[in-house]
Amino acid sequence: MGRRLLPLTLDNLQDLPKRCRSCVFWELDPVSGEAAVKAGTPALEKESWISAVLLDWGSCGRVVYVDDVPVGFVLYAPPAYVPRSTAFPTSPISPDAVQLMTAFILPGYQGQGLGRVMVQTVAKDLLRRDFRAIEAFGDVRWKEPACVLPADHLLAVGFKTVRQHPTNPRLRLDLRSTLSWKEDVEMALDRLLGAVQKEPALRPL
Repeated sequence: MGRRLLPLTLDNLQDLPKRCRSCVFWELDPVSGEAAVKAGTPALEKESWISAVLLDWGSCGRVVYVDDVPVGFVLYAPPAYVPRSTAFPTSPISPDAVQLMTAFILPGYQGQGLGRVMVQTVAKDLLRRDFRAIEAFGDVRWKEPACVLPADHLLAVGFKTVRQHPTNPRLRLDLRSTLSWKEDVEMALDRLLGAVQKEPALRPL
């Protein structure tokens, strides 16, 4: 199974689920978002937001492909680019962090570790940009796919609660601890595989 995580651009925006291509929950403040929906322009607003962030800040998402089929995506940006974040009771996002806005994996591909791979890919990208953490607003009462991620899912991939709330806690993931965990696992696997591969050469012929 070939997995690829490619940067989100205007060229592959169509690979997002249809409802997500025109969703501006995070990209606009509540009043502007409602106005865009009434005017029938949310898809254009989404394109405009992605274009502006790409030009000003750089990559703000990844699209996940399995055997060239788009199966999920993740969106993230500094809170200055995410107007909706100020509407949450547990805001603001910390100044050393980028906001994990939303993510989604198709039901048939869930439970295969793609969520953790996405988080690790985002972590690598943000460390290169000198950010220390990812923060997100979780939904404690999450029941179905929505713009706000389920709090228990965030906790499962390593986030810790930094500000409690009965509905929308703010959670944080330290980037360096995430990558050091990954590197430790990779080093252990390398040692194990290396030992297995080298063992026959040590036996007398």
